Parts: sequence; structure tokens; C-alpha cells
Amino acid sequence: MDLSVIVPIFNERENIRSLDEELRAVLVSLGRSYEVIYVDDGSTDGSFEELAALAAAAEPVRVVKLSRNFGQTAAMAAGIAESTGDEVILLDGDRQNDPADIPSMLAKRAAGYDLVAGWRKDRKDAWLSRKLPSRVANWFIGYATGVRLHDYGCTLKILRGDLARSLRLYGEMHRFIPALVDDLGGRIIEMPVNHRARVAGESKYGITRTVRVVLDLLTVKFLSSYATRPIHVFGVAGLISTFFGLAIVGWMGVERIVLGNPIGDRPLVLLGILLTVMGLQFVTMGLLGEILVRTYHESQGKPVYRVEKLL
Repeated sequence: MDLSVIVPIFNERENIRSLDEELRAVLVSLGRSYEVIYVDDGSTDGSFEELAALAAAAEPVRVVKLSRNFGQTAAMAAGIAESTGDEVILLDGDRQNDPADIPSMLAKRAAGYDLVAGWRKDRKDAWLSRKLPSRVANWFIGYATGVRLHDYGCTLKILRGDLARSLRLYGEMHRFIPALVDDLGGRIIEMPVNHRARVAGESKYGITRTVRVVLDLLTVKFLSSYATRPIHVFGVAGLISTFFGLAIVGWMGVERIVLGNPIGDRPLVLLGILLTVMGLQFVTMGLLGEILVRTYHESQGKPVYRVEKLL
């Protein structure tokens, strides 16, 4: 299979038929073998019945029905797991992504990039509730991960099939796919794509998702930088805390024993003890983390590296 198109669907019954016609017209024009995998993420508006009818009428269409609404990341992961194509194309089910951008993105992918990410340069969304939070999040994610893109939130992406199937997506991590690909040594490029206003259905996004994005960003940053060496995070924090704690306790000891000053009512004593105990706990957490990391990798035979090619 050349192309696998993954389309998460959640309550998009009014968009499904039009999207499928538009999408498959573009795919047929490419002259390559393809499959379209719709993932019904627990829809309650009859979307699954529409998808089932499409699957019955068209052989390249497959439908994955999830038992409940797990979220967009889980829906993408389910679709990717079922894919067989050399290229994986991710596309939103609300028709705001334009399938007509797929051929040019495939051409860019063929130039040697592992991931081509869409950039909604002229985004047709509300400025305050969608554009502004997105711009802030894009800057923050780029700064934290070192992968600076204009638009992390654009679902439209094309990446190598084997690379896509090696990703492990949890939480809201579908928006961090470029950072995860970069962590594996993949080559990434971003290109402007057409973004269209929603013509049917209701948006599933809101400003409240920003908090979840920030929490997942912390996870991505930790996994990309310290997943195989947690002691470097907890150990450094522990040593610094222990150093200052012991310094404070030591000085308090000098004041009491050498200078004879009473220290029973000095809050600094409690601070020194607290910092020392916290430091020891941080170091212990780092050592436990090292044990867990080794158990995780060795029990699965999971390497800490990725080989690109052998000659």
C-alpha cells in the first residue's frame, strides 16, 4: 500500500460524505494505491452509520470504531496502528483541512523529509479563542522542544509509514508529533496549506485544552531529554537542595556549639532540615527512575537509539 490516510471522526456526520468524495478524488488523481481509515471516536450523532455505509460501498475505505470517546490522540494512534501504507497522511474530519494540499505535500516528502507538517498560514478561526492561544502555545512548544514550527496544531501532516507506526501517542500528544519525530532523528519541514472555515458541525476545541497541552509538553520535554537518564534531573536538584540544607544546618551548629547562640526558635533550622531531606528524596527518586528505565528498555528489548540505515 502506498498511502494510508487517517481521519479521526467525532460527531461529524454532516461532513463525512463531502469529505470522502473530495478526499478520494484527490487520491485517485495521484494514481497510487491508497486506503482511507476513518476512526470513529465514540460519535453519538450517527457518524458511524455514515462511515459504515462508505466502507460497504468503497473497498479502499476502512472504519475503526472505538468503544467510547477517547480523544483525538487515541483516535490517531488507533488509525496509525491499522495502517499499512508507506506514507501516512493525517487529516481532520471537519473539512477545514484541504485534501488538495496532499499532492504538493507528498512531493515535498519525496524530497527526503520524514515529516511534512501543514501550516495554516491564513487560518479561518476566531482570533481570541483559537488563534491567540495557538500562537502562544506554538511559541512555547517550539522554545521548549527546540523544534520551531509556526503551527503545531495543524492536523494535516504526511510522514513515513514506518516512522508513524513507531510513535507512541498518549494524552494530547498528537500535536507534538513533530517534536517526537525530531527526537527520533527525523527530518522535518513545514509548508503553508489552505485552511477553510467550518461549514457544518461544531468545533470540539476550546481554550480549556491549553492546560492539558502544557502538561503534555512537560511530559514530551522530559521524555525527549531525560527519559534514559532521570538521575540527571532529580539528582542535580537533589544535590543542590542537599548542599544548601547541609550548609544551613552546619552554620546553625556552629552558632549553637561554638558561639553559644540559641537556635531553637530559628526558622532557618527547619529550612535547613527540610532542604536536606528533600535533597535526599530527589536523589532517591532519580535512582529509582534509573532502575525503572533499565527495566523498561531491557524487558522489551527496546533500544535507546534508532538506526536509519545499514550499508
